[in-house]
Amino acid sequence: MSTPPTADDRLARGLAEMARITGGHTPHLDAVDGIAPDLARYAAEFAFGDIYARGGLTTPERQLITLGVLAALGDAEPQLAAHVRAAFTVGLTVEQVVEAVMHIVPFAGFPRALNAMTVVERVVAEQREQGTAPVPPGPGGERATTGS
Repeated sequence: MSTPPTADDRLARGLAEMARITGGHTPHLDAVDGIAPDLARYAAEFAFGDIYARGGLTTPERQLITLGVLAALGDAEPQLAAHVRAAFTVGLTVEQVVEAVMHIVPFAGFPRALNAMTVVERVVAEQREQGTAPVPPGPGGERATTGS
């Protein structure tokens, strides 16, 4: 029988998973780290170290689910924006992200879908300005971003 992971193991795994998925861009966690470092640590340990690190789904599949849930919840714009960026980091296209948001309409309604789509549009516009906007897959199916 193996030894259960320690909190430090979970944190290390979570931080590595977060860096891989978000490219190190975690403003919603960074914002609370100074005042509530335990909250940031719990999010890294549990959400990324335990849940995102599980098998059974690919990282892009997990991102699509996360986008749908955050969009349906509403009132989670900073987290939704971070996960839209992460979706592009893990290779999802704008079309896939838009479809994930469209899919919530029958379950969560138009207002939440419209609000979420506004977040998606804002993230895409920001990334275009920075030269990192996602582009469609290349001829071999590989995903790329514009810029260097």
